[in-house]
Amino acid sequence: MTASSTVASYPSGALAPAPALGHAPAVEPLSFSGRGGEYFGIWIINLLLTVLTLGVYSAWAKVRRMQYFHRHTTLAGTAFDYHGRPLAILKGRAIALVLLVAYNVAMELSLVAGLVAMPLLGAVLPLLLMRSLRFRAHNTSWRGLRFAFDGQGRGAYAAFLLWPISSVLTLGLLAPFWHQRMKRYQHGNLRFGATGFAFTAGVGAFYRVYLAASLLVLGGIALFVALAVLTGAPQPVVVSFVPVLVLVVLFGVRPYLAARLQNLVWNGTQLAGHRFESRVSARRLYLIGVTNLIAIVCTLGLFIPFAAIRSARYRVESVAMLPAGSLDEFVAGQSSEVGAAGEGAADLFDVDIAL
Repeated sequence: MTASSTVASYPSGALAPAPALGHAPAVEPLSFSGRGGEYFGIWIINLLLTVLTLGVYSAWAKVRRMQYFHRHTTLAGTAFDYHGRPLAILKGRAIALVLLVAYNVAMELSLVAGLVAMPLLGAVLPLLLMRSLRFRAHNTSWRGLRFAFDGQGRGAYAAFLLWPISSVLTLGLLAPFWHQRMKRYQHGNLRFGATGFAFTAGVGAFYRVYLAASLLVLGGIALFVALAVLTGAPQPVVVSFVPVLVLVVLFGVRPYLAARLQNLVWNGTQLAGHRFESRVSARRLYLIGVTNLIAIVCTLGLFIPFAAIRSARYRVESVAMLPAGSLDEFVAGQSSEVGAAGEGAADLFDVDIAL
């Protein structure tokens, strides 16, 4: 698949200029070939076996799901692949379950025991999340070459412990700062072969997105209150409808937030000189979400796999790579470097915690 054969699926509204002869293509859109009916078979079997095994099969179900979505996502004519082992995922879930049970038992015993268990849990969780990022990266490949994650414990504690606590203590004022630091840790420590990614999106851009989303929420609430006052609705009725209103507004704002954040994160991600461009439309994301929800309710949940395919197709095909040179030469160079260095540490990446 060439850039010219896939550019029609890239929802930018305009075609990229034709590349000069002998140069890299101007744009390489990602494409997604998954089908709802095909994925339904995988989804229903995963669901039934997970229930019958009391959740044990969920690790195998995750591998099947990840492989399906990876192998149907294509860049420059080549699909991605996922190599995760179910036992490693099961181990990660067992560790998470043990930690959760231990914390709940400590809280049941006494408040003091619970307060002692909480910092211990906080000390372990960032390290597990760091290992999970390593596991996911190492088990993802493209053109036979695997990704890797080089983040260390210090950065994990900042991204998954320090900044979340700071956000809570500041009543959410540092939440955009935390989000930016978390994405910088995730994307900035990722590499493909021997070349690392770079993350350039600044804190100010995250604050602008969150500020706009907050204004939309406040605007929706203010409009509701104004209409209630103008129509003379009784105060108890207004108060009782506020929680429902908040949920409705948040549901409407969520697509805006998801679209703007995906665009911000991927437009700020680079691999050497190769850039990424994401053009997700909040309006389109909202329409997909609403129609998916209606279909799921009307089918008593059976539309869930079809909804997952619809959402994945739009979000994947809204992303494109803007190569700085030939991808064939780039991958060949990475393969030789990684082949020389080896992958002796791969056996360490043996735990997966859901993020």
